[in-house]
Amino acid sequence: MYSSIANSCFILSAILLTLLAYQSKAQLSATFYATTCPNASSIVRSVIQQALQSDVRIGASLIRLHFHDCFVNGCDASILLDNSANIQSEKDAAPNTNSTRGFNVVDNIKTALENSCPGIVSCADILALAAEASVSLQGGPSWSVLLGRRDSLTANQAGANSSIPSPFEGLSNITSKFSAVGLNTNDLVALSGAHTFGRAQCRLFSNRLYNFSGTGNPDPTLNSSYLTTLRQICPQSGSGFNVANLDPTTPDTFDSNYFTNLQNNQGLLQSDQELFSTAGAPTISIVNTFSGNQTAFFQSFAQSMINMGNISPLTGSSGEIRSDCKKVNGS
Repeated sequence: MYSSIANSCFILSAILLTLLAYQSKAQLSATFYATTCPNASSIVRSVIQQALQSDVRIGASLIRLHFHDCFVNGCDASILLDNSANIQSEKDAAPNTNSTRGFNVVDNIKTALENSCPGIVSCADILALAAEASVSLQGGPSWSVLLGRRDSLTANQAGANSSIPSPFEGLSNITSKFSAVGLNTNDLVALSGAHTFGRAQCRLFSNRLYNFSGTGNPDPTLNSSYLTTLRQICPQSGSGFNVANLDPTTPDTFDSNYFTNLQNNQGLLQSDQELFSTAGAPTISIVNTFSGNQTAFFQSFAQSMINMGNISPLTGSSGEIRSDCKKVNGS
């Protein structure tokens, strides 16, 4: 009898936890700003369109900000906070320092939104909207962005150092980091497809060109003619801050060529190529599917971006709506 009651309580607790988890996601809505800031999406898109005229990389940079934000304490705009007396900025974490960019465009979007509907749109939602606009403006899919996130009151530099997938990591480690935030293997491959546009600094892959895994030789999975091209961009004695196209075929267009590049051993980062070159990996068949069917990639990418945007959002009365994305209100 006692055992039965305890068991019933356990089941009830499990149901309540499931409902609470669902409720936190359900609080995000595509129509969240329908009455309070109906032009939010078009304002974000307009600022990014303008930015693209002088910086073709900005779309890829903005989606990277959203990605690096969501993997640390959830999608709460913590990556945007500057150092202060109480905050160690995530901008100074190893995955972000001297490489994350686009903060000025986020500030421009925030200013435009504050002029139109002050105190309404969170910085976390700006990152989500900016990611969708960046993809669709450069040839990729559109999706209904779920909104209603609020902004964090703190940052987590240590978490940024440990939680964000690294270009030097093996597939099993990266898969574990995705799994830790509730994303599966299909999400991993689809979201990696964001590397179909943008650039990467030589220091993030030069080990593959000259001394892979301490062998004194290049990564054997690297296409030989591609290796020659990359060595010209990234000389061994260089600073490491030159940049190469993540997609050598259509570097500024969001398409499925990234996956064809992997099939041709032309993945720029180790973490890219391992999706296809790791023997027996479940990612190989997904790469092959996306390479041969851009529609399937676009559909999966859109869904995976929604999934990623659902990582532990602050909603309701949690957090705040920052008036300046770089600092907590009143600081």
